Amino acid sequence: MDSMKRKSHVKRVFVNDVDAYSSRHIAEVLVKPGAEEESEDDESPSPWDEPAFQIIGTVSSTEGEKLPFLHQKYVSPSRDELLQLLLECDVVVYNVTESSTQQQVEEATWAVTALLNEMENFKSRKYFILVSSVMTWAMSKPKEADEAEDYLSEEEFIRRRPHPSFRKHNNLEKLVLKLPRGKTSKLKGYVVGAGLQYGMGEDIFHYFFKVSWLLQDPKVPIFGNGTNYIPMIHVGDLGRVIQNVIKLKPKSKYILAVDESHNTLEDVVKAISNVLGPEKVCKVPLEDAITMKAFKPEELDCLSINLRMDAAVDSDTFSFNWICRDGMVENMENIADEYKRARQLLPIKIFLVGPPAAGKTTVAEKLCQLYKLNHINISRMIEEKTTKLKDLINEAELDDVHEEAAAAAQQQLEIINQSMEKNQGQLDESLIFEILREKLYSKPCRNQGFVLDGFPETFEQAKVIFSDEEPVSQDSELISKIPRYNKIITPEHVFVLEASDDFLMRRVQGLPQSTAEKMSYTQEEFVPRLARYRQLFCTQETLLDFFDYREIHPQYIEINSEDLEYAGVMKKITEDVGVPRNYSPNPEEQKDENRRKEEEIKQKLVPETEEKKIRKTAALAEMTKHYEEWKKNLSVVEQEESELLEAKALPLRNYLMKYVMPSLSAAMLECSKIKPEDPVDFLAEHLLQNNQDN
Repeated sequence: MDSMKRKSHVKRVFVNDVDAYSSRHIAEVLVKPGAEEESEDDESPSPWDEPAFQIIGTVSSTEGEKLPFLHQKYVSPSRDELLQLLLECDVVVYNVTESSTQQQVEEATWAVTALLNEMENFKSRKYFILVSSVMTWAMSKPKEADEAEDYLSEEEFIRRRPHPSFRKHNNLEKLVLKLPRGKTSKLKGYVVGAGLQYGMGEDIFHYFFKVSWLLQDPKVPIFGNGTNYIPMIHVGDLGRVIQNVIKLKPKSKYILAVDESHNTLEDVVKAISNVLGPEKVCKVPLEDAITMKAFKPEELDCLSINLRMDAAVDSDTFSFNWICRDGMVENMENIADEYKRARQLLPIKIFLVGPPAAGKTTVAEKLCQLYKLNHINISRMIEEKTTKLKDLINEAELDDVHEEAAAAAQQQLEIINQSMEKNQGQLDESLIFEILREKLYSKPCRNQGFVLDGFPETFEQAKVIFSDEEPVSQDSELISKIPRYNKIITPEHVFVLEASDDFLMRRVQGLPQSTAEKMSYTQEEFVPRLARYRQLFCTQETLLDFFDYREIHPQYIEINSEDLEYAGVMKKITEDVGVPRNYSPNPEEQKDENRRKEEEIKQKLVPETEEKKIRKTAALAEMTKHYEEWKKNLSVVEQEESELLEAKALPLRNYLMKYVMPSLSAAMLECSKIKPEDPVDFLAEHLLQNNQDN
């Protein structure tokens, strides 16, 4: 009975645009147990079986990902349908923070007005919660304008002055705040003034995260001087504030939802760049944000806000555990992890193993091109490291690098050079491990991932490189039978390219001498290398055992002479790894890509078109030649036929002149004299009569 009673009291909460960034995460928080008053006594609430609230939401289209937290979903309902939905709900949450476009504001204004008109027919009290933006405070000034450290507080909401683009938001806030507040009122209103939201994949700060993660630019741009203070809140914390408003029904009609940070735009961008990106920033003119298509004008207005605001969400009034109470900058590591998980930007870590000449480097390059990964070849890696150290030393002379960093680079370069001199051009194994681990921990490898090309080669080498440096408790060691390893840098996919010795020998023998010498594939070098590889895989514990013990099971792929382009190898690898985890091109980039492909197709078609044109011209000329010859031959034939006909016609003419024409001429003369009515009959009778007389 208690359970049935509890379920009958589950509130229905309407949330608009639940397929948009902010509303989605607000709805996800509201549906979790713990939001409802009765759910606090639950011992083990289930996230989906017993939701705190039933979420009824609108979405813009039927397409897109599934939203499992929704109880009911409606696609772009009409005003009449929407009003019916609102009337069936206990709480209406209208979020107008997504942008400064007026569609959400106009719909929310209509909704609160329509509910107010229907209020007398309500069977029980309803709550209208408007989630608005701190942009309605953008032009506000503290009471003590001379005090630079003065902060705006929630109590000053009556004095707030909106940004010009957010005047309609401000008017909507006033409309909600004017809803009747008495005990008899059946429609109670709250306004939640939300700071700029971050977390869970990002919205307005997404550009800075994307540029940092891609690492395509040496510095992350800060638009403007970056000294403006931005009131912010984690989108999950905003959901908890709304959750508590529904639960606790506070006396205050206006709740300012911002965290306790007072970070500038420069603070935010630097933190993002340090955690995800190149660790450098540069300031560019504000208008460049539009020309670079980094932000829309309305988004730039939000990023240009300059307000210091007191965090008004009091722990004594609102009871919840904050995700980021002290702000975005202080929690940037966690925020970056949220961003990568939410957008599925998880690194792909691949290790290719195989004998020399099996094609590891070729396959690695193809994988790097497909998945946008970093190719780690030990020889190239050492060259890159020495070049980087030399550049640091040179930059120190130009005062671009601190003396301490330059001195450390100089010392490390000397150690590398001494090791290579001592080992006849080979770097000491311990230094290779050190440089490799540094590479694996680098931002590009941690962001996008890597393809490790043929190294390490032994169980012990793998153990040193991929060992877990984090301390683990004895209890966790007893629970897990899997040996410890560093999950950040250890490959998650291991592929072994297999080929017979005969196949490999034939392959290297078919190479030009210069190529074989460059790749160390001459007979004298290749045979020992191949023998060493085979020997390493006959030891008691091989390289592949290291991964097998840790349940990273290698996949074996046979190389054959028919697959010269490694299409079969790539197919098997991509089936195991999956689709690329990278940014898809934006519409403009997609247009450029389509245009480039069209140009490539045209370029490929040009030779074919020219060849077809030449063939067509030649064929036409040949046809013309044949036609002229045919006409000439036809003329000759016609002449011959004419002469033949004339020759055949001569005896016939003589016969007619001798036997026919005299009688016929006499008959025709007689006919012309008499002029009978029927000349033909007359001629016939005349010829017949003369014939009888003769």
